[in-house]
Amino acid sequence: MPTTDIYGQGIGLWAMTDAPDIPAAIKALADGVIPRGVLSFASGTERGATLYGPDQAPVEGMLTWLRDVNRLDLFDGTSFVAVSTGASAWTTINLVSPFTQNGNTNGTLQYRLLNISGEESLQLRGAIGRSSYPASPAYNTIINSAPLPSIVRPSTLRTVLIPCSDQSSDRISMKLDVQTDGYLQVFGFATTTKPPWIGFNGVIVSL
Repeated sequence: MPTTDIYGQGIGLWAMTDAPDIPAAIKALADGVIPRGVLSFASGTERGATLYGPDQAPVEGMLTWLRDVNRLDLFDGTSFVAVSTGASAWTTINLVSPFTQNGNTNGTLQYRLLNISGEESLQLRGAIGRSSYPASPAYNTIINSAPLPSIVRPSTLRTVLIPCSDQSSDRISMKLDVQTDGYLQVFGFATTTKPPWIGFNGVIVSL
């Protein structure tokens, strides 16, 4: 076929001078258009099983949508990288006793999957409360009763600072470990550190 599209995308177009062959003309158009659209796959595994070989290998600039994680990926010539995610709803984190939700009226402790410039991250919001402590509390404790889903677990340990009340506490911040097993562990409790609330607003860690 001697002609291509006028947008410089290299899509072959059947010409009137070509021998009649409707199936070949349709295939040529489909082969040119489909790879340049957004291809939808159930998962990255299905994508990998489909886009391979000399005729179906991904090309630079190709976009795919993964339905299991609601994510748009771009092939940069070497690998697929995330460029955006779909709407990720906030999900409440269930707490271990005696911690309670809505500490300092900062809302329920929740998480969501966040995508920033192609990098997936875990975002937290809300605060937890605690009305009483033992005389000598353990220095650290896990606060969630069930692990976070694997999709929002970091590949390595992530450690960040989080605020806490200065009431009944000689410090105004504590350490949060976001663990690879999906548990959130808070450090810094002591006989002089028994904060009635601990905050998580603004916490974002890379996955």
